[in-house]
Amino acid sequence: AAPIRSLFTGIVEETGTIKHIGCDRNSSFTMTIQAAAVLQDLNLGDSISVNGTCLTVTDFTPTEFSVGLAPETLRRTSLSELNPGSAVNLERAVKPSTRMGGHFVQGHVDGTGEIVAMTPEGDSLWVKIKVSSEDMLKYIVPKGYISVDGTSLTVVHVYDHELCFDLMLVDYTQKKVVIPLKKVGEKVNLEVDILGKYVERLLAA
Repeated sequence: AAPIRSLFTGIVEETGTIKHIGCDRNSSFTMTIQAAAVLQDLNLGDSISVNGTCLTVTDFTPTEFSVGLAPETLRRTSLSELNPGSAVNLERAVKPSTRMGGHFVQGHVDGTGEIVAMTPEGDSLWVKIKVSSEDMLKYIVPKGYISVDGTSLTVVHVYDHELCFDLMLVDYTQKKVVIPLKKVGEKVNLEVDILGKYVERLLAA
């Protein structure tokens, strides 16, 4: 397995705004994001989770930062569907002093999911998501963790025959992350709990 170079908690620090996305003069695919909190103590080469995808800072100013996107990243994630003005979840990689409020998130997206239903219940919001790969579903369990666009959330139900799972966003979370801003039919980045993969590997040994 690849070494873990950066680690996140799935607790979104802030939402940023896409200022530019596309190819630069060198034909490299780049993205520039307006932000505030994640720019504090930022250095070139630092890792930032953008909608759950671990990306490396290539340039920054007092109000925005840029990251490069590899072709495989564009294929595996939903980042290519973003446009200038799109909101994105942002989180800096953890430091030894960081409180572990969510779960271990690597920023290595396993695949995308499609939002198939969004249903309010009181001031909470049910979100039902269909996974892009049946293989991903075996790592998704009721009451287990999953990272959705970089947000650490708890799975409520799993619908194996539909390749779907659902979760509930409380009012506080809805105000802090981008998922409620999306519409049915739009995609989200998914990273299953790494512990499930370790267990599978141990049992196969």
